[in-house]
Amino acid sequence: MSGILAERRRRLLALKKLRGGATAPDTTQRTCPGCGRALVEEELVANQRVCPYCGFHFAMPARERLELMLDQGTFKELDANLVSRDPLAFPDYPAKLRELQAKTGLGDALVTATGKIGGVPVAVAALDTRFLMGSMGAVVGEKLTRLIERAERRHLPLIVFSASGGARMQEGIVSLMQMAKTAAACERFGARGGLFISVFTHPTTGGVTASFASLGDIMLAEPGALVGFAGPRVIEQTIGEKLPDGFQRAEFQMEHGFVDAVVPRARLRRTLISLLALHGKGGVAHVR
Repeated sequence: MSGILAERRRRLLALKKLRGGATAPDTTQRTCPGCGRALVEEELVANQRVCPYCGFHFAMPARERLELMLDQGTFKELDANLVSRDPLAFPDYPAKLRELQAKTGLGDALVTATGKIGGVPVAVAALDTRFLMGSMGAVVGEKLTRLIERAERRHLPLIVFSASGGARMQEGIVSLMQMAKTAAACERFGARGGLFISVFTHPTTGGVTASFASLGDIMLAEPGALVGFAGPRVIEQTIGEKLPDGFQRAEFQMEHGFVDAVVPRARLRRTLISLLALHGKGGVAHVR
């Protein structure tokens, strides 16, 4: 148990450093949607934002996720200066972007980086639902395409953590074009022998599911993640039928062959290390 506590403290220190060196404990309480228990924010963060009582997986900020998955000190963010514009002069869109950029510290919904997992160099990306529900606009499409092309040039495995409401309505057809753009980049990457591991987190829906997120060579998902195109309520209203319990959840998708494995967050890093080694990308790794 002491080893587990020490590891949690190490994670907390790393996250505080990432957030600018804050030292005051965060005693904010949150209610778990899974079991209804009250959870202290700092303890939740130390447990990788997973409820210690019922295992409910909370959403995780993109940079935090990548820092936890990558070997310590290897995270190198890419294209952080790319920010969204307003191609359609959509009402209030520029003001909303500025507000979210200030609130989250992100330029847009996707964070891309290079680093190492178990000593293996990788190209990684994560969507952040705090930024317009992780929706995909021109910047998300451009950043991901640049990352895929970098992975191709440097012969790096590609790992993408998806969490999105789909295409960004404020960018209209420009957003929908990113589906074809990212899918084409994935196709070129795969045709040249690149390894793409796609990880679905809650929720992954709409145009993101219908493009790059579903094109992985290996498809993983976190427990309980909603994975689909349209949501269950929309489907029920469209077909006029009641859907089965758990429809479109990660476990349902694995049972029906869409997802290869459902992996709890606490085991995700080890699973990635094993998969990279299995595909000849690394040997015996140091697992934390």
